[in-house]
Amino acid sequence: MTDILSRPLVPVASVEDAESTYEALREYVDADAEIHVVNVIEKAGGAPDKAGVEQRELAAEEAFSLFRDRAAADGLTVETDLLYGTDVAAAIREAAAERSATSIAFRSRGGGRIVDFLSGSVRTKLVTEVDRPVVVLPRDE
Repeated sequence: MTDILSRPLVPVASVEDAESTYEALREYVDADAEIHVVNVIEKAGGAPDKAGVEQRELAAEEAFSLFRDRAAADGLTVETDLLYGTDVAAAIREAAAERSATSIAFRSRGGGRIVDFLSGSVRTKLVTEVDRPVVVLPRDE
């Protein structure tokens, strides 16, 4: 049997998310885990993007750097990838399949059913439309 956190794909959305996700994940992974961290830059699909791509790429690299630094201090190795797509959940699922991830591990950023309904929640899609285990890491609040 494969440990579901031996090769997790870990999506992060910001520096703050990378920090809290790493802190939540670290106690559940072994030193030999192959952690793959991704950030998805959502494209508007023909409409103007919410923010400049370069600005979002820089923010993603800051998040990756924080995650890598924390992991290195704990003796863990992390790979990172910047992804682009009009459907964030689909981009994460595709990345997990391409990397043979044993799971998708993330920390929920909150929100309720109304927010899910209005936004088409990435969280909801990740836990209902997947082909591998999903690990929702505990919130520290």
